[in-house]
Amino acid sequence: MAWLVLIVSGMFETVWAVALAETKGFTRLMPSVVFGGALVVSMAGLAIALRSIPVGTGYAVWVGIGAVGTAIYGMAALGEPVTVLRSLCLMLIVAGVVGLKFAH
Repeated sequence: MAWLVLIVSGMFETVWAVALAETKGFTRLMPSVVFGGALVVSMAGLAIALRSIPVGTGYAVWVGIGAVGTAIYGMAALGEPVTVLRSLCLMLIVAGVVGLKFAH
């Protein structure tokens, strides 16, 4: 169950990262509200998951999910460049996250 909570929390990290960019320096209300809510959910889930997952593993997996999710969102929805090198680097992050799960 802790791993599921950690994965969902990592997805909420993607939500708050994207919302943070949309706040335009906290000048837009709705993205700011989404940012705050997603941040609380993400951090709370991480805290819950870390009750039974080692902090180094849990944090690295959480950050990896958020980083990859945010990068994919940027490429898919915001027109950020999709390059072979960028895709390879994202796959390496995913491989590291999967490796940490199995090394636990």
